[in-house]
Amino acid sequence: MTLAILCSGQGRQHPEMFTLTGEVSEAAGLFAHATGLLGGRDPREMVRQDCSEEFHRNRPGQILCTLQAVSAAAALGPSIPHRLIVAGYSIGEVAAWGVAGMFPLTDTLDIAARRAEIMDAYSHPDDGLLFIRGLSRANIEALCARYGAGIAIINPGDAFVLGGNRTALGALSNEAKATAGTRVVDIPVDVASHTDALTLASPAFRDVLRHSTVAAAPAGDVRLLSGIDGTAVINLEAGLDKLALQISHTVHWASCLQGCIEGGATAFLELGPGGALSEMARGAYPDVSSRSLEDFRSVQGVRSWIEQQI
Repeated sequence: MTLAILCSGQGRQHPEMFTLTGEVSEAAGLFAHATGLLGGRDPREMVRQDCSEEFHRNRPGQILCTLQAVSAAAALGPSIPHRLIVAGYSIGEVAAWGVAGMFPLTDTLDIAARRAEIMDAYSHPDDGLLFIRGLSRANIEALCARYGAGIAIINPGDAFVLGGNRTALGALSNEAKATAGTRVVDIPVDVASHTDALTLASPAFRDVLRHSTVAAAPAGDVRLLSGIDGTAVINLEAGLDKLALQISHTVHWASCLQGCIEGGATAFLELGPGGALSEMARGAYPDVSSRSLEDFRSVQGVRSWIEQQI
C-alpha cells in the first residue's frame, strides 16, 4: 500500500486552516520561523483575523500555504510511511520538496518566501488567475490566444487555471460564461503564475535553489513528482531546474495525479489548506481513498487513517 501526499497551492486560505497543527509541539519551531518571515505576525492569529485581502496576497499566501504543509508533516512525523509519493500544486511543489526530505522544513519556508518575492518583482500590475471548467483544451487555447492569456494549470476533467492581465481575463471570462455548462471563478492570486509573464522569474529562483541546502535524494522510499510534467525527480539538478521553470510554465496537475497512480498510490492525503486537491483526486480516481487533513478533527485521527491505509 502506498500513500500519496498532495501539497496544496494558494487560494484556499481560511481562518481555521491551522486548527489541527497550530498547537502541536512538533510544529512550534516552524510557526515561530514563519512569524519572523511575516514581520512578527503570528500566522495563526493572522488567519484568525480573517483579513482575507492580507493573507491572500502573494508573499504571505505562499508562506501560509507552505507552513500548512510542513507543519502537518512535522505533526504527523513517524506516522508518515517510508514508502510515499509526494506531489505539490503550484507553491505546494516547494512544500512537497520539504515533505519529501529534500529541503529542511524550516528552509522550505525561506525558499517559499524568496519564490514569492521573486514572482512579485517580475510580475506585471493587475495580473491574476482565472479558473474555467467545462471547455475543451482546444477552446481554452483559442480563448488564450484571443485575449493574450496563458494556461497556468491543467487539472483533470476539462478544468483549467488561466493567467494574464485582469482586464483581459475579464473579457475572456465573459465569453466563456456564454457557453452552457461552463463554470468560471476568479482566483484570489495577484500574479499570472505558471505563464510566460514570469519568464524572467524562473532563472532568478533557480539561483536561490542553487544556494539552498538540498538533500541528494528524497528520504526513504519516496517518489517526488515534478509539477510541469508529473514525472519522478531522479536527477537532482534536473529536478531543481523543473522546480524553477514551474514558475513560468504550465503545471500539469492531471499528469501529477496520474503519476501518483502509476507509482502505485492506493490513497491520497491532501495537507491543505482546503480540500480541492483531494476532491480532484476523488473525481479522477473514485476507487482510491482520498482525504484532506481538514476532514479530520485531530492529528491522531489523521494518524489512525494513515495506519488503516497502509
